[in-house]
Amino acid sequence: MLEASDFSKRALAVHPSATLAASKKAKQMAADGIDVINLGVGEPDFATPDAIAAGAKAAIEAGKTSFYTPVGGILPLRQAIVDRTKELTGQVISPNQVTVTTGAKMALYALMQSILNPGDQVVMAEPYWVSYAEQVRLAEGKLVTVRPAAADMKLTVADLDQVDGPVKLVVFNNPTNPTGQVYSKAEVQSILDWAKEHDSFIIADEIYGQLVYNGAEFTSAMSLQQVADSKLIIVDGVSKSYSMTGWRLGWVIADEQVIAQMNKLLGHMTSNPAAVSQYAALTALTGSQDPVEQMRQKFEERLNATYANLQAIPGLSVPVKPEGAFYLFFKVDDEVLQRLGLANTVEFATALLEDAHVSIPAGEGFGMPGYLRLSYAKNQAELDEALKRIQSFVTKA
Repeated sequence: MLEASDFSKRALAVHPSATLAASKKAKQMAADGIDVINLGVGEPDFATPDAIAAGAKAAIEAGKTSFYTPVGGILPLRQAIVDRTKELTGQVISPNQVTVTTGAKMALYALMQSILNPGDQVVMAEPYWVSYAEQVRLAEGKLVTVRPAAADMKLTVADLDQVDGPVKLVVFNNPTNPTGQVYSKAEVQSILDWAKEHDSFIIADEIYGQLVYNGAEFTSAMSLQQVADSKLIIVDGVSKSYSMTGWRLGWVIADEQVIAQMNKLLGHMTSNPAAVSQYAALTALTGSQDPVEQMRQKFEERLNATYANLQAIPGLSVPVKPEGAFYLFFKVDDEVLQRLGLANTVEFATALLEDAHVSIPAGEGFGMPGYLRLSYAKNQAELDEALKRIQSFVTKA
């Protein structure tokens, strides 16, 4: 019989992904024939655009995908990232400042392992994406979370100034997961200035940067600061904007020294990202960007309709309307929990799945009890039905 002591302290210290755990149970229920609406995973419901799939097929047929590639990705893809970066941010970088990874999550993991020593302080705002905290723990860093006073829950210099002792790394996500808020140019600049003043690394996770709505403007940290000879690190990828979650392809842009350290680790971890995924991403970045805009418009329509419908449910509220990503992070009033006989939003999420067959993860996994995260990366008919079920669940006697 295996016991906890048979496993590493590192593995035991990590909590399972709250979003993946909720989705796993929902998928099992669906497999059992239950009509479950799964709004728990941050995954666009659109198929990967045909032109991107065609690019992958062409690479296979040309015999380009059968062998190892360089650890940090094929040069044409890194050059495409360089070119796209210049187009979007104005900053000129070299392919040596880019490494391509098996998903943006692997990029973040390799970064934490490359940057952090045991006890190094890592600061981020609550709520935060679930995997940030676990990756800090895996690197034996010290996680320090701050809860912003503002309703939009964005990290500020005032929040950073509350932290005692040296800060090795600041992590911020723009647009944010789970709240969908977008940092203004001034807000991004202030965080960059603070990190520079305190000699801290800063990871700007910009995976949702092309998904902003209703006139909101996204400001990449790279449009304000050079990555060469600095501690600014950008994480991005094709999963969200190009609807390519299954291809597992992300990247890091940073000073060459950071990239070199990452590549040493990645060489022992993944050898290289899947070749076919790299050619698919190359097609995505160099081809027409019309599909990105078409999907963005659909997400905007869903946001506007779903936000209004969710706000109409008694006892549920979204403090500030999201401007990006594809999530609604909503608060559940204590009165609702008490009336339903539930102790917290973990119990709320469990009961909602079991009784109403709607899957959404609880805010506890994001460091924010009392909230839940709903993904509107589903068609509107499913979203409308999910909200009807949620309303019936919340208002039942």
